[in-house]
Amino acid sequence: MAAGGSAAADGGDRLHGYAAGGRVTLPVVITCLMAASCGLIFGYDIGVSGGVTQMESFLEKFFPEVLTGMKGAKRDAYCKYDNQMLTAFTSSLYIAGVLSSLVASRVTRSVGRQAVMLSGGALFLAGSAVNAAALNIAMLIIGRMLLGFGVGFTAQAAPLYLAETSPARWRGAFTAAYHFFLVLGTLAATVANYFTNRIPGWGWRVSLGLAGVPATVVVVGALFVPDTPSSLVLRGENDMARASLQRIRGLDADIGDEFKDIVVAVEEARRNDEGAFQRLKGKGYRHYLVMMVAIPTFFDLTGMIVISVFAPVLFRTVGFGSQKAILGSVILSVVNLGSVVVSGFVVDRAGRRFLFLAGGVAMLLCQVGVAWMLAGHLGRKNATTMARNYAEGVLALMCLYTFSFGMSWGPLKWVVPSEIYPVEIRSAGQAMTVSIALCLSFAQTQVFISLLCAMKYAIFLFYVGWVLVMTAFMATFLPETKGVPLEAMRTVWAQHWYWRRFVGDAKQDRQVNCL
Repeated sequence: MAAGGSAAADGGDRLHGYAAGGRVTLPVVITCLMAASCGLIFGYDIGVSGGVTQMESFLEKFFPEVLTGMKGAKRDAYCKYDNQMLTAFTSSLYIAGVLSSLVASRVTRSVGRQAVMLSGGALFLAGSAVNAAALNIAMLIIGRMLLGFGVGFTAQAAPLYLAETSPARWRGAFTAAYHFFLVLGTLAATVANYFTNRIPGWGWRVSLGLAGVPATVVVVGALFVPDTPSSLVLRGENDMARASLQRIRGLDADIGDEFKDIVVAVEEARRNDEGAFQRLKGKGYRHYLVMMVAIPTFFDLTGMIVISVFAPVLFRTVGFGSQKAILGSVILSVVNLGSVVVSGFVVDRAGRRFLFLAGGVAMLLCQVGVAWMLAGHLGRKNATTMARNYAEGVLALMCLYTFSFGMSWGPLKWVVPSEIYPVEIRSAGQAMTVSIALCLSFAQTQVFISLLCAMKYAIFLFYVGWVLVMTAFMATFLPETKGVPLEAMRTVWAQHWYWRRFVGDAKQDRQVNCL
């Protein structure tokens, strides 16, 4: 615990004491569900953009050259959608998200998690309106950037809100609820695309405009959630913080020890209020910095972000028609949603490490299978599609891959970074994690179609290599964090065979920053 507080000082029993045994009360469930609903807007955007970019009415309006190329008799099967402006429509959201998430790290310390989530929902609502009314590519990009600002704000604040509010024993399941809503938003978008694709001329406007529905849910939900105890204490509202903690833990719960640990941790954060990013350079924070970079980097290099965004495009590439391509994306979203539900039940029982490793192995095998099918059956003898049974085989493997991802890296990408950072760097750490992820998502969504055209089936072997590396990394360097109170999280690093050499220097680094 920060400043050698009581949670760490009392040893193993304390480590799994008050918060590990925290009850799941109705107020904490309602509060966390409202906060987790912020994932809806991110998920809706992921689902809607890939479907819209293969709609012929959308392409005819903004990218007629792509539509002309698709109908060319000798068009390479892997290169049907290779257009940088088309991919910029998708990727522009992520670069805006990078900028807003970095700003949100400072804003959230001043105004709290709740206000940042509310601002993010409002920005996303504005972006959905601009996109639905778009008359040219410039309006599309402006709307996408407003969406990106909304995503960056909510993705930075909501997981931290969930981690700081939920009982430690069930923190994995509560924080994973953000990813559940993200996948639910993706499913809603793909279903919307399936029906609006049938509307000639302006169906794409309906799909983009319906983004206002999840944005409204987020705005309304954010209006009714209180701020977290940690955030309130950080802003000097101790009485409100105690009342908030008492409400979510239960009126008859003894919150004395937990509240004391929060206050001690926040007091140290206040003494070291300046230079959180600078502090990360210290040796005592080396383990946090490595995970801050590694987790979002590996998450994006699973390839799932581009598969989620471009699933309809991928299915069109292997030979499905427009409606069936979107239906395939709907199927993937349903599978993903089911896997996240299963993960929510096992993440606090099996632990983070087990899911990381099992999911990594399964994803690796599925991507090898997809690469083998594409290598043997797409583009042979200048054919622009592949046989139906093999196309369906690709869909089946993608479903298995999606299930493996939804059980592991999907929710854990939000769970682990939100719980491992000490309070003095928590906002900065989450901001860096989200920014790195969004930056890589921008790069991948901008170049994926070009890479598919250039590398063909080998693009999936590229991701296989990264999945192998990240699975080995997690097996070696990630300590198990299930059930550990946030204020006692330093203990698990101090017990790790490698990171314990750095933990001892953390106190010295904090003292240096106070001088």
